[in-house]
Amino acid sequence: MANYDDLGEGRDLEAERIRREQRPRPPYDPLFAPWDPPDEAAPGESHDALSSADVSFETDDLFWDTPSDVVFEADRLSADIPAAYPDRTQPAYEQRLAELQRRLRDQTVTVPRSEHRWTVTARELVETLLLALLIFMAVRASFQNFRVEGSSMQPSLENGEYLIVNKLAYASIDFGFLNWLPFIDADEPTDLWGNPERGDVIVFRAPTNPNRDFIKRIIGMPGDTVAIDSSTGAVRVNGDLLDEPYIQGRTTCTGRCEHFEIPERDTRDSFAECGSDACYFVMGDNRQNSSDSRIGWLVPEENIIGKTLITYWQDGSPDFNLAPNHSVDFVDEAAASE
Repeated sequence: MANYDDLGEGRDLEAERIRREQRPRPPYDPLFAPWDPPDEAAPGESHDALSSADVSFETDDLFWDTPSDVVFEADRLSADIPAAYPDRTQPAYEQRLAELQRRLRDQTVTVPRSEHRWTVTARELVETLLLALLIFMAVRASFQNFRVEGSSMQPSLENGEYLIVNKLAYASIDFGFLNWLPFIDADEPTDLWGNPERGDVIVFRAPTNPNRDFIKRIIGMPGDTVAIDSSTGAVRVNGDLLDEPYIQGRTTCTGRCEHFEIPERDTRDSFAECGSDACYFVMGDNRQNSSDSRIGWLVPEENIIGKTLITYWQDGSPDFNLAPNHSVDFVDEAAASE
């Protein structure tokens, strides 16, 4: 016959078993179980780590009967059963994995897809070609090479010699489109580097044939009067005798060039004479073998391509020299007569 004490103890054990079965299971543990999110978390409740309120360990569990729902680690690994409790021999996993869990839960990590090598190579090739084309166009707009043909500029330039012309030497910018701004009154174009000067060696489109390029030296400026003495070969500008150590032969002239008046800049006479705002009188350094302004034509300012800068090839070999531009001086006739 059962003892009352035994019945009471049996009821207590049954109640303890029911209480343990109804105890809530621990949330997801990345170290010991695969991801199995709970159906719904209570407000303010975190699934990152175990809370002391969720799981409690009693002293009796350590020394007496093992609960029926606890599975040992060896049995769990062999049966692939999630563990009921964490391994107490491991270090605190919450500190090591809390940040990684937060990142995996709050954001998506996207790994950029690497481009195909041929795509990168093609893009770099196109960029290189465009840059080379841009540099070529910029250089072509600023400088241009020419080859001297003929002997009209001897001894300064020889036949077959190559030279580089600065096309920006006489460039100008018209700021007239900015006249609507206060304190700006740009009635005329502004020269960037300067105007053509007497003694400059220039390349220009021939007034008699625009398809041909000539190279000559500027002797007369707008408003000057050029006079040539055929008997002595003396060249006078505004009555002053030029000192020309760079020429070859004697300057000859017949007809109009014995007294040539160059129209002033920006006048009707200038347009009538050469069709430009400014006209220039030019001659070759080889005065006995040069087709130039002594024939009767002047060079319009718009026809000037640029000013010679350097020579870089002569007699079939490299030969770098500055272009033969000279500042033309006048002879002091009073001192020379003494």
